[in-house]
Amino acid sequence: MFQLPSGFTAVVRKKPRTVLRTTEIMFQLPSGFTSWHNDTAMQLRVLGLILAGGKGTRLYPLTKERAKPAVPFGGKYRIVDFVLSNFVNSGIHSIYVLTQFRSQSLLQHLSEGWQMGGLLKSQFIIPVPAQMRSVGETWYQGTADAIYQNINLIEQADPHVVAIFGADHIYRMNVAHMVEFHRHLDAACTIAALPVHKRHAHEFGVIETDDNNRIVGFHEKNPEAPTIPGRPEHVYASMGNYIFSTRALLKALHEDAADETSSHDFGRDILPRLVAENQGVFAYDFQTNRIPDDPIGENYWRDVGTIDAYWEASMDLRAVKPALNLYNRKWPLRTASYPDPPAKFTFDDQNRRGEAVDSIVSGGCILSGGRVKNSILGRGVKVHAGAYVEDSVILDNCDIGRRSKIRRAILDKNVKIPEDTTIGYDLVQDAKLYHVTETGIVVVEGNRSPVDISTVFV
Repeated sequence: MFQLPSGFTAVVRKKPRTVLRTTEIMFQLPSGFTSWHNDTAMQLRVLGLILAGGKGTRLYPLTKERAKPAVPFGGKYRIVDFVLSNFVNSGIHSIYVLTQFRSQSLLQHLSEGWQMGGLLKSQFIIPVPAQMRSVGETWYQGTADAIYQNINLIEQADPHVVAIFGADHIYRMNVAHMVEFHRHLDAACTIAALPVHKRHAHEFGVIETDDNNRIVGFHEKNPEAPTIPGRPEHVYASMGNYIFSTRALLKALHEDAADETSSHDFGRDILPRLVAENQGVFAYDFQTNRIPDDPIGENYWRDVGTIDAYWEASMDLRAVKPALNLYNRKWPLRTASYPDPPAKFTFDDQNRRGEAVDSIVSGGCILSGGRVKNSILGRGVKVHAGAYVEDSVILDNCDIGRRSKIRRAILDKNVKIPEDTTIGYDLVQDAKLYHVTETGIVVVEGNRSPVDISTVFV
């Protein structure tokens, strides 16, 4: 039982809430760690909460019809697949996904690709739409308010620790290692962090730590945030991934909800308050995280919050030795499975050769005499004779007409490019028809996918 904050009154319900079972994970302490109990291993009940409700306005027009976590990535995946795969691969199987804006595409993807079998009640991935459980019946006012409005999920599960992760980033992470670190230090909160260039300080929560990884300062999106000692060009940035001890989390949420001056955000309010009160907030260095069968090196993490960042992260995938390895079978990136046929390449004539070089080509694609270079093709893309696609991201079901040329572009789903069209070669002309970023990436807005519905014989 936790102590209620001052000013709060306990309410006894006649009918108690159902207690949900959460994942229990056996954690073996890593070499060099000292057990805080007599045994070197213990079982922890871990509840995962994924924040997947963001608008993703900087990714427009890719977020015109979908939330940012539902944006396709890497040919066959969605952005949300990364955090879900990290949880499941780490043994965390009790997961709530909190949604809000433009959630239909995300909800459909979760339904098609992330349904548990239901054999074990402790294993579930459940989407939680915004239910306006606040006193004012409002949408989520911030990240902390999103958790507070669903505080009943934590109380019913009664976990030892709560993993609160965002759904907006491209990375792989063994979350169990971070939980080990958190429990070893008996921390109230642990924040995953990594060094970034100081020019990005205004985009992140920047943290200061002492020699023992205890956080002594937290600066939310401050361009003048202090740099890392000895590294004047870098700051230590929060990844937006938190491990909380349950009692500390519940106390902090109640106190924040009672504060009328708060913006109800973890980065702006709760974390700085915990640091100021010396509540035991520590930084977990993401670069120390290890994935089975991956070589030791700099761990990959990208915030794909803008069109340019999304395009750059996509281009990272098609390298001979990509910084983000999608082919490690011991740490699979899971997603929805579709009955797509294999990709097909046809014709071998001069100027009419179906081929792809340094590219990712997804199932159902047909390169019918067209050439693709340094690009990512989603499911069911057709590239017709004489067409050329270079340095581009082509999402599902696009059709590239004969002799068309596409360069440094992103085509959203279901785009049909007429014959002899050029995109990415004359940015002034492209800007009259499409969205063009400052660095010259052309984004062609897509169309809604049709939905098959059942028929009734009358």
